[in-house]
Amino acid sequence: MPDIGSRPTDSDTRSQLVASLDDLSRDWELVLRESHHRMKNTLTLLGASVRRDFMRARGRDMSGAVDRLERRIVAFGRLYQLLSDNDDLTEIPMEAFFEKLCGALFEAMLEPAGIRCEASIESGTLPAWQCHRLALMLTELVTNAAKHAFPNKNGALIRIEVVNHEGSWLCTVSDNGVGAVGPLQGAGSRILEGLARSIGARMHGEAGQGGTRVTIAMPLGSA
Repeated sequence: MPDIGSRPTDSDTRSQLVASLDDLSRDWELVLRESHHRMKNTLTLLGASVRRDFMRARGRDMSGAVDRLERRIVAFGRLYQLLSDNDDLTEIPMEAFFEKLCGALFEAMLEPAGIRCEASIESGTLPAWQCHRLALMLTELVTNAAKHAFPNKNGALIRIEVVNHEGSWLCTVSDNGVGAVGPLQGAGSRILEGLARSIGARMHGEAGQGGTRVTIAMPLGSA
């Protein structure tokens, strides 16, 4: 006689389906919260840079100020296109994707604030959904550094590294500004931690007189 007791019941199947749907719902809500948080922060930075630029112009170079604003808006458009692409069925080349992301971040928010950017990206691929979440996290860290690390902009530098090291992707954002108090605290930190968990990654932050450094470590094959 077959062992029917080992077969999943309809109730078990429904429970598993409900649990899976609940996980997907929470996952999607997490991404949406980060997207909304990101929009708020980047628009704040854009508004501040526009005010600064137009106050400097004071009618002397208004056309130049308008041109710079247009370039920034176009760069923000490229940034959000990279972050919001929902083609999750593909593998994304890391080097090309993150070089575009770093270029958009520089043009949209770092260059107008007088902050230099250096990027070092190794080649490799990741599933699109993991790549996009890493990009959200890196964008959050870069934006936080741009907003808080440089009360004095002289020599300001943010460095972005994405490397494949001993079976993990290590994604690091570091700056040479004032050391943060608790680099993983503050607005957006819970979302960052949630995104890290969703891709099987861990975050580590350290701060000191030389600046702040936050690393996201994601083992290859984690999901």
